[in-house]
Amino acid sequence: MAETLYLSATNKAGKYQELLPQLEALVTGEPDLTANLANITAGLREAFGFFWVGFYLVKNDQLVLGPFQGPIACTRIALGKGVCGTAWAEKRTQLVPDVDAFPGHIACSSASKSEIVVPVFDKTGAVAMVLDVDSDQLADFDLIDLQYLEQLAQIIQKHCL
Repeated sequence: MAETLYLSATNKAGKYQELLPQLEALVTGEPDLTANLANITAGLREAFGFFWVGFYLVKNDQLVLGPFQGPIACTRIALGKGVCGTAWAEKRTQLVPDVDAFPGHIACSSASKSEIVVPVFDKTGAVAMVLDVDSDQLADFDLIDLQYLEQLAQIIQKHCL
């Protein structure tokens, strides 16, 4: 695949339906995890204009900042802390319409208003990383985002881990 995304859809589901196969083609056969995650974050930000999108990788019992697009971010997050640490601990997607109402939210940026965090599992079923997407708008994420970002997590598991 070339380094250009082709997106013609105007609605959210349509954009995901066009984007995911292109991201899958981009990472298929590329063995470098950092390169793949960097391209995925760039593709998501280009397609949707997210405020912040990136990965936190499980390393030595912490989430450690990986490839991302957006403002400077928190570097390390403990298990069960904030939205990312909760997604890791509970092994399930966290859809947060108002981060200020989330108990223990870690405010890496005061401009972040809503968030979705999707765990990515390795082949043994352990959480290997989380995909974190933030918006500067309240309630910006919904079940469409959840559905397609979880599909993206499966693509990452299949081709990158």
